[in-house]
Amino acid sequence: MSPVLTTVADFKSTHWLEGPRLLAACGRKIMEVQGMFRNAELSGFVQEAHKLAHAHDHPDVALVPLLSAWAVPSGPLTGDCLQTIIDTILKHLRAVDPVDGLYLSLHGAMGVRGIEDPEGEILRQIRAVVGPDLPIVVTYDLHASVSRQVVQQVQAIVAYATNPHRDHARTGAAAARLLLGLCQKTLKPTMAWRSLPMLLGGGTTIDILPPMLGIFQRLRHWERQRKILSGSVLMCHPWNAHPETGWNILIVTQNDQALAEKLADEMAERCWQVRHEMPPSFHTPEAAIRLAKEARLARKLGVVVLADASDVVSAGAPGENTALIEALLAHGRELVSYVPLRDPQVVAALWDQPLGSQHHVKIGAKLDKARGKQLDILVKIHERRQSHGVGRTLVLVHEQVHIVVVEGPALALAPSFFTNAGLNPWRADVIVVKNFFPFRMFFAAIARLTLYVKTAGVTDFDAAHVLDFAGDIHPRDEVVEWRTTDRRRRLG
Repeated sequence: MSPVLTTVADFKSTHWLEGPRLLAACGRKIMEVQGMFRNAELSGFVQEAHKLAHAHDHPDVALVPLLSAWAVPSGPLTGDCLQTIIDTILKHLRAVDPVDGLYLSLHGAMGVRGIEDPEGEILRQIRAVVGPDLPIVVTYDLHASVSRQVVQQVQAIVAYATNPHRDHARTGAAAARLLLGLCQKTLKPTMAWRSLPMLLGGGTTIDILPPMLGIFQRLRHWERQRKILSGSVLMCHPWNAHPETGWNILIVTQNDQALAEKLADEMAERCWQVRHEMPPSFHTPEAAIRLAKEARLARKLGVVVLADASDVVSAGAPGENTALIEALLAHGRELVSYVPLRDPQVVAALWDQPLGSQHHVKIGAKLDKARGKQLDILVKIHERRQSHGVGRTLVLVHEQVHIVVVEGPALALAPSFFTNAGLNPWRADVIVVKNFFPFRMFFAAIARLTLYVKTAGVTDFDAAHVLDFAGDIHPRDEVVEWRTTDRRRRLG
């Protein structure tokens, strides 16, 4: 729903590793994704595969690295961008053909201009090269979409089982066990899939809180049984234009399709029962600032974190919403506040100006002109830095409001975003982030109060209600049962 298209340059400026460089990044003490993860899915896969090969005395197991490409979530990829990614994978595959099996770590919520099912297209082109019988195992984010084209082309799909996500490496390791078992013919995975027409439900959707706690506990209970290899509930990315978006259940068993179907049916029914438990309502900017002012002890011992739930960059928003800045200027000038903002035009205009100089600037509402509000304010240039992934960075100050203006995505989900800009997070009263869940882990040491704020933008929970889905979908529409939609999605 963002108008900011994603290109190959966005991937290459964030994370792009091919061949041997990728394998080197998957070592136990190496940072797999700079600034983000020491061990993500690929590291988990590599390390588990090495462990299994050593334990079973299979010195002939060789891992062939292809490509790892990350970009900060934004608007849809261009078609050329997706094709470049696919071509790079195929180039490395053709160089080592034949292979015995393939692991793909796909996020699963990709949007591409003009392509309805990007992950399905990736698999379609790969299958055209490797043939119909090569074992393929895929891992997905817990917020992925699942399509019939993808399910038909893989032997198994495994998704994260935590939200906030903290099991990237464990998910990759599970894929390694499945794929090596397939290649060595010690496993014969049988997978069942159910698809529910629901965008929202499950309350906060956090795995350690009700109502999702019981659902994920049930999945883990099943996985402790010998015949059940994996169980996944995917709660969808609710701002994705995929026409068949919704919650999905995937159960993988050891050579027992009937059991997989039975458990998938049971889990689908459990998920359908929590559809009416909506996410919590969020504060207005003014109310959030009032609560931050009242939280004197929280500010003395740490910071108050305001999560801009309408401009979540990690869910694809542009990151240029000025509503919280405007509210802080009006109601929170006595609070030392740090606020991220993407505005490459302002950065370009002020980059060569001296530190300490004052300027009138118009910030915000340049990438997505249909939404948001542009602010005209007087600021002083406080800091000038260059940071990986976000490009040139300026800290602009009006009284005690510190606006961290970046060229690239304003992915403010960790204190390091602000330290990289030259600010000390412990000196702030209020820090604004543009993220839903992962920031809670990164800010755990410093956040004493967290407040979610609705500022009107592309990641409002009702923002996707304007999209054309293939049929009715909860909660936008009244949907009384899920099985009709599920049969159509799975069986056509």
